[in-house]
Amino acid sequence: MRDDYLLRSDLAKSLYEGAKDCPIYDYHCHLNPKEIYEDRPFDNIGEIWLAGDHYKWRMMRGAGVEERRITGDASFKEKFFAYASVLPGAVGNPLSVWSQAELKTCFQIDKPLNADTAEEIWEKANAYIRETKLSPRKLIKQFGVEFIGTTDDPCDTLEYHKLLREDREFGVEVTPSFRTDNLLNARRPGYDEYLKRLADASGVEITSFDTFLVAIEKRVAFFKENGCIFTDVGITDFPNRVASVEEAAETFGSVLAGQAVSDEAYMGFLGRMFVELGRLYQKYRLVMQLHLAAYRNPNSELFALLGVDCGCDCIGKAVDGADLIRVLDAIQTECGLPETIVYTLNPAMNDQLASIAGSFRNVKLGAAWWFNDHTDGIVKVLHCLSSIGYLGAFYGMLTDSRSFLSYPRHDYFRRILCSFVAELYENGQVADVNALPALIENICYKNIKNRIGECK
Repeated sequence: MRDDYLLRSDLAKSLYEGAKDCPIYDYHCHLNPKEIYEDRPFDNIGEIWLAGDHYKWRMMRGAGVEERRITGDASFKEKFFAYASVLPGAVGNPLSVWSQAELKTCFQIDKPLNADTAEEIWEKANAYIRETKLSPRKLIKQFGVEFIGTTDDPCDTLEYHKLLREDREFGVEVTPSFRTDNLLNARRPGYDEYLKRLADASGVEITSFDTFLVAIEKRVAFFKENGCIFTDVGITDFPNRVASVEEAAETFGSVLAGQAVSDEAYMGFLGRMFVELGRLYQKYRLVMQLHLAAYRNPNSELFALLGVDCGCDCIGKAVDGADLIRVLDAIQTECGLPETIVYTLNPAMNDQLASIAGSFRNVKLGAAWWFNDHTDGIVKVLHCLSSIGYLGAFYGMLTDSRSFLSYPRHDYFRRILCSFVAELYENGQVADVNALPALIENICYKNIKNRIGECK
């Protein structure tokens, strides 16, 4: 793998030299805090790569690999060989680059992975794992990670976050993030059981909308006490209106009574909940992250077999910008907007989101998310931010991953960023080349590091 991949000019290479060793602040990911705390050495590369990486699962399905060798009962060696056999056909997919970067940076293996090399690479990688006792913490430290924001349900006990905070030897800050999907999906089957969990976790009997909000605040306070900086939501629906407190209370009463709730009532309830959550996030100095335009679990058969997060979500319809404005403005008017990062799975929304963000002091367009975190998608977001917004305030890359091998994605982003900024200079769009290293450094980690510090 070429050392200068994605670096298109001498200036880009020079900027990258200053960026490549910047610390990593992975402020949104899905790593398991229990696995970080227990730090058990990995068994084999197949386990690390394919036990929970839905990016790779999706690509394998697209190549026609049978499910048994993706998420089924096949051995990790068989799954690894299946992945190796289809990787050469993934040209242009970021997995093609990420996989080779992971082999090179994590295992010191600089050889193309394919059906012919799979056996050799399997043996070499596994020998490296055995010799180094490669484990989650070793990988995290190897990449210079200083901050990890996991994704956690409001009812979670956060026991492993507590243990990690008490562990002075690790030196990496691992904080919970308040993810409200289960809290807001009030029409899903089993929501009554979820409310019981919330009541148990908060110590508040939930008998009304008022007590529901009290229970939520108890959990927000608990998360904050345990280091929480970020919140998140990624449900399919986005509200097209904001109900009054009284109307939301009536809708929630219907939910408690097990009655059907209309689309209109549910949308109003969601809108009110976004405002009430925004109020709490402002009060507790938490960053609000909104993940928009995702369509969840379209394949009902696979969902029934594997459940959520199996690699089958897809790009949803664009959220109406007027709806987002309505919610943001309601939060701003009623209680003041917390720092907010907005991501979209539908790239058609990028320009509109950048313009909306520019209308609210505390709102920023987030990194290219999921199906957009390839070269073209990242460049589109950078172009959007630089031409419509303010590139210098960008919070940069995150992994959004369940894999401990995903940190080369930050290097991938940094290379693209350096080439993008260098090209602006070479096209005469930047007056001061000496200002560029600081700009790159801010985007790579300083902006988000400073935001984290301000939220503590």
